Amino acid sequence: MRTLKDRIRHTVLFEGIALTLLAVFGAWITGHAPTELGVLGLMMSLIAMSWNLVYNWMFDQWDNRVRDMAPRGVGLRIVHALLFEGGLLIVGLFVIAWWLSMTYWDAFMLDIGLSVFFLAYAFVFNWAYDVVFPVPRRAGDIADGVSC
Repeated sequence: MRTLKDRIRHTVLFEGIALTLLAVFGAWITGHAPTELGVLGLMMSLIAMSWNLVYNWMFDQWDNRVRDMAPRGVGLRIVHALLFEGGLLIVGLFVIAWWLSMTYWDAFMLDIGLSVFFLAYAFVFNWAYDVVFPVPRRAGDIADGVSC
């Protein structure tokens, strides 16, 4: 299991590298200034964290009331993820259009691009992070054949 210090390092590195990549390559792709894209990335990051907190709290409230917190299967997890991303896309659409003074269609296309970027980036970053900073193993886990 990872420590709080490790989780903080993970978060800071994840966000720092993502914002740098977004500012540099986003500016190159869109023609906007790197500072504009960097600030947009920071705003979207804060929105995503806030939405994560609010959405999951609301989802848990619904789950408790409607399903009595029954085990969550693959189908429910797919719906959960799609609704989360859909809400983030809707909010992102308006923020991007406002911040970069672009049409809603252009903002939507950029928002989709950001979603695809972060999906791939999160996969690659987390895999690389696990290689560079392996998950510490407890002695009992190895003896019991439990993989971390």
